[in-house]
Amino acid sequence: MAKTAIKTITRRKRQVRVRKKVRGSLIRPRLNVFKSARHIYAQIIDDTRGVTLVACSTLSSGASELAYTGNTVAAVSVGKEIARLAIEKGILTVVFDRNGFLYHGRIKALADAAREGGLLF
Repeated sequence: MAKTAIKTITRRKRQVRVRKKVRGSLIRPRLNVFKSARHIYAQIIDDTRGVTLVACSTLSSGASELAYTGNTVAAVSVGKEIARLAIEKGILTVVFDRNGFLYHGRIKALADAAREGGLLF
């Protein structure tokens, strides 16, 4: 089995473990983060209705000034943007879902930037 396949399988196992405990509601929705090699995505989800309330990524129009979209600088900009959009919608507290990724590097940078932007979790 290829190394990337093993990494994906172990991430999926972590994702299932985390998702058992982390549920988003209307009062406290879930901040979901996904990263690929070139981009990072964040969305705030209400799991009771199955609706995405706010979404932002490095593919959004605000990220066009970034030189490279797969680093921690891009993650910080996405974290600040998701916090700004969430506060505009009236969302102040969220549950953080790291989506099976380790809380390190770009994931940590996005979470810290969202906290600096005003989100509580």
